[in-house]
Amino acid sequence: MTKKTATATLRHVAEMAGVSIGTASRVINGKQTVKPAIRAKVQDAIDKLGYRPNAVAQSMRRRSTHIVGCIMRDINIPSLAAFVSAAHSVLDQAGFSLLISNSEGLEGRERELLMRLDSQQADGILFGPYTRLEPEFETFLHRLEAPIVLVDRDEPAWADAVMADHAGGAFDATTHLLNQGHRRILLLTGSTFIYPARERILGYRRAFAAKGLPVDEELICTTGFGSMEGFRHTSSRLGSADPLTAIIAGGIDMLPGVLRAIRVRGMSIPNDISVVSVGDSELAQLHTPAISSIRWDQGEIGRSAAQILLKRIGSGTGGTPERILLPAEFTVRASTAAPRTTSPVG
Repeated sequence: MTKKTATATLRHVAEMAGVSIGTASRVINGKQTVKPAIRAKVQDAIDKLGYRPNAVAQSMRRRSTHIVGCIMRDINIPSLAAFVSAAHSVLDQAGFSLLISNSEGLEGRERELLMRLDSQQADGILFGPYTRLEPEFETFLHRLEAPIVLVDRDEPAWADAVMADHAGGAFDATTHLLNQGHRRILLLTGSTFIYPARERILGYRRAFAAKGLPVDEELICTTGFGSMEGFRHTSSRLGSADPLTAIIAGGIDMLPGVLRAIRVRGMSIPNDISVVSVGDSELAQLHTPAISSIRWDQGEIGRSAAQILLKRIGSGTGGTPERILLPAEFTVRASTAAPRTTSPVG
């Protein structure tokens, strides 16, 4: 017979799932050292028993701690400082503290941080997941007590979210390069299960389609957003037999690696190759020549996300999710020019 919620303990969960108490505890705390099949058994036992960890704290959930968690992939990315500053300002005025954590882009780390914030009764969480949203992970997110606002992500669909129009920005940048005569345009970006990368590819494809031009699938590279990925793949593509004429560095931390690879090759911007950066930065502005950039307001994303979260904290979870799409604009600087052998076209 299934035990009542009020009396269910960790031991009951372990017994029903046929695992040790330690294994059950690791599942409950989001550890990734448990096989999926075992995790599923434990979760099934949790559901059937109605077990809730830290039952006293759960019963007191409505007593606000005035703490909001923010989980970021890498807190060292300079351009995200505007997001943090703006979110902090909104939350601070409302009497909330902002607790920032670094997930390193690892699902296991994301789970641990989310569970920690939830068990510590954080009133809400700002979160930009960096890993694929598998059904089991979505279920895990749905069970969290604290409301979540997604930051520049569109999944899960039931969560509130604030996003930038990466498709529009990529369309404008690619159209600009096509109008200059470029056809061999390399798009470097992250994996397609992440919203910004998926949308940049969409904008890139739309720009080619609007000109009636085919897309060379070999020129869409989806490996990661980091500087090292930018360096490695730019170096590889610059050495190919069919040379590139332009590169879109499709990640806010990718530009340093792309520029380093171009310099190592002894190439000149924009004489040998044109470059566009996704996400503006001091490097893009101060580089010689200055780098054309797709820009969006990180501060406005932070403000909007914090405001939505405060409303959700006040009204509770449930109801229609709020979705905000903020514009991205393409700023032309001196890093793009017509390829040497081609004249600009309309």
